[in-house]
Amino acid sequence: MMRQYELVERVKRYNPAANEALLNRAYVYAMRAHGTQKRASGDPFFAHPLEVAAILTDLKLDDATIVAAVLHDTVEDTAATLDEIREIFSPEIGALVDGLTKLKRLDLVSKRAAQGENFRKLLLAVAADVRVLLVKLADRLHNMRTLHHMRVDKRERIAEETLDIYAPLAGRMGMQELREELEDLALRNLKPEIYATIAQRLSDLSAKSERLVESIEQDLTTKLAAQGIKAVVTGRQKRPYSISAKMERKSVAFEQLSDIFGFRVVVETLADCYGTLGVVHTSWPMVPGRYKDYISTPKQNDYRSIHTTVIGPKSQRVELQIRTAAMDEIAEYGIAAHAHYKESGGKDEIGGIHPRLATESGAYQWLRRTIELLAEGDSPEEFLEHTKLELFQDQVFCFTPKGRLIALPRGATPIDFAYAVHTDVGNSAVGVKINGRMAPLLHELVNGDEVEIARSDGASPPAAWESLVVTGKARSAIRRATRSAVRRQYAGLGRQILDRAFERAAKSFSEDKLRGALPRLARQSTEDVFAAVGRGEMFSGDVVRAVYPDHKDERRGAPAPLPQPSSGDGAGRLSLAKDQTMRLTFPEGRTSDLDRSDGIPIRGLDSDLPVSFAPNGGAVPGDRIVGILTPGVGVTIYPIQSAALADFDNEPDRWLDVRWDVEAGTSERFPARLALQSINEPGVLAQIAQVIADHDGNIDNVSMKRKTQDFTQIVIDLSVWDLKHLNAIIAELRGKRTVNKVDRVNG
Repeated sequence: MMRQYELVERVKRYNPAANEALLNRAYVYAMRAHGTQKRASGDPFFAHPLEVAAILTDLKLDDATIVAAVLHDTVEDTAATLDEIREIFSPEIGALVDGLTKLKRLDLVSKRAAQGENFRKLLLAVAADVRVLLVKLADRLHNMRTLHHMRVDKRERIAEETLDIYAPLAGRMGMQELREELEDLALRNLKPEIYATIAQRLSDLSAKSERLVESIEQDLTTKLAAQGIKAVVTGRQKRPYSISAKMERKSVAFEQLSDIFGFRVVVETLADCYGTLGVVHTSWPMVPGRYKDYISTPKQNDYRSIHTTVIGPKSQRVELQIRTAAMDEIAEYGIAAHAHYKESGGKDEIGGIHPRLATESGAYQWLRRTIELLAEGDSPEEFLEHTKLELFQDQVFCFTPKGRLIALPRGATPIDFAYAVHTDVGNSAVGVKINGRMAPLLHELVNGDEVEIARSDGASPPAAWESLVVTGKARSAIRRATRSAVRRQYAGLGRQILDRAFERAAKSFSEDKLRGALPRLARQSTEDVFAAVGRGEMFSGDVVRAVYPDHKDERRGAPAPLPQPSSGDGAGRLSLAKDQTMRLTFPEGRTSDLDRSDGIPIRGLDSDLPVSFAPNGGAVPGDRIVGILTPGVGVTIYPIQSAALADFDNEPDRWLDVRWDVEAGTSERFPARLALQSINEPGVLAQIAQVIADHDGNIDNVSMKRKTQDFTQIVIDLSVWDLKHLNAIIAELRGKRTVNKVDRVNG
């Protein structure tokens, strides 16, 4: 375990002005707080925060961050409090420790929700101070280094979480060394046999290729020196996780990989980068399609380098990364290098302050966009899903017609592009031109595409887009727009229902009066009330009574309307006109395939398109219903839970979206079917019939079948007012001693 003086010495190596007293105070405080606590390995728990601090000293971070690392587990695992830390150390250090403290006693229904909520809190803290992320990544790195001491199930869960979240997050923050170590440690714990096999193969190959690597290093250094370019050339072997991922992605064996070794060329100036590229390409043949210039178009995490692959000495495929020393530092340490780089003057190779470093790094910009998702009210699970979509990416760079660069994950479509430009652009997108030519909205974009989005003010994104996009921002925006559209439809239906309800009650209706009744309805706005009525969550009569407490609804068994929003051309609703004739009417502005927008009688009156109920079970007001159109026959109304609807799954054109709109006080009854299992004894049928009669139900047909010596199966067709009426009958039948089972039939 690192001693107190060793921690101070590590910090003073890169910061001679370090606050030695503060570091000593943190060491002693954390050691006393953790006391005799042990880790799973049996080591003192206090060794863990010290190792986290040691990792951060390698990144040359400030005193406050080192102290926060030493203290980061005290609030979560000891009796220490945030108030105490703020008082003894500083509010700044207290804020860092708070951001690192996991949420406790979460009332969440799943581990995934808890994981999402913890990650949400972490990113919010990171948005306030990015040093929180640096401590968290160092904490995860040390935990992964000691993960072999944990139980197998816990080991696998932590390793999966590392691959899902923390390794990609380190990559998006530009910290490639840390990302690669996290990935290798995760692979070692998730697939130990694969890791061991690849590591052994790499070790054997390294021993065989040592002279070849040295030869390439010397050859390239000599060629560059001849052109007056000072360079440091180093060869390095790819890591096991990188090899494993490529073998899986390309479906190739280890022997088929030809680019296991890569070479890094670090030069002095920006001009030397392109000079080196010229030397390399004129000395050895370039592999087509393997050249990428991340200096002219940096990655979002500020990574800048030139990548190329050539056929080098002895016909070996050689990968090269060409960059300056400043670029190399940022490539390895990412955001951890930014502060140090700025403190040293932030001078770029071309003699000025690099604009991306002088203002805000691309990694911070990505982080801010991710945090914007938090404000949209997504569930913890959705937030985690969207963030993971953003983390897993290999970028393509596209342009707007005005030349603005848009970086997207590989596999992105013009829909993703539109939402990356602006949410309103995505919501109103109806078409696209790629490089001046019309293309499908689902076309996969490639590097260099110029994308022009065609928009329509009245357009809204189809819900199906959500499963087709690859960016979290697009998916979140589409889901949000779909919810809003459905809510608007429900609210429109609810407003119509309330207009009629107040008219029937002979009461005036206005939003101002409804607004005064919101506390009694437990809703925040009138829009909430309209949507609740439209969805069937609130009965219109309850709203009337909330606005007019003295109003009495004298109807018996008044049906609760359960409308559904229209969803496509040909959608309609089932209504009952004042003359008691049931009609199927279409929403305003829409026409059916028969070009009718007026009422269609269901019993053959004044029309050749009758409406009938499902033959096996019918439907009653209160059911959510759907109409099935049969050309030449008419429309059949089914409850939405009917098993018979499966027969029409492949015929979407026949489906009509209908709803109930039954006038008050109607004497119309509707068909339903019950299946009962009763004890086989005298008088049972009479008891069942008496229950139905007592509830004012009407029996239309009865069939009985003896199943065993003791039980009889009874099927009853009856007529009821609505679903509430039917449920009351079912409830009382189930309470009878002689009735073993009662189910409604929805054939």
